[in-house]
Amino acid sequence: MILGVGTDLANIERIERTLQRFGDRFRDRVFTKTEQAKAERRRDTAATYAKRWAAKEACSKALGTGLRMGISWKDMAVTNLRSGQPRMHLTGWAAERLTHMTPPGMEARIHVSLTDDHPWAQAFVVIEAYPAGA
Repeated sequence: MILGVGTDLANIERIERTLQRFGDRFRDRVFTKTEQAKAERRRDTAATYAKRWAAKEACSKALGTGLRMGISWKDMAVTNLRSGQPRMHLTGWAAERLTHMTPPGMEARIHVSLTDDHPWAQAFVVIEAYPAGA
């Protein structure tokens, strides 16, 4: 069962200008230390940040809230499996929202897809519920 779908398109050049203008203040407000470490290791740092920005926006839309109702940027964090597949991790209010929207006897699974083609970065998030233990 699909609980939520969200998508977002971010301009890499806009994120790059924001990084140049606000630096660590921007990074620390929006991205976890793990996300920052990943981005800073990449050749195209701005594109990596832009994809994660888009993923957070898309996830907040899939949660049905957008970035309001107490949700924090860092309540949603993108990591990658060894295969490179992105994973979304929720904490704080975002995790509470996910728990609230998941039907009894079900577990939630978050699917995330990221892509970029300069100057655009895009994310797509689907939140699925499936029977607990399946």
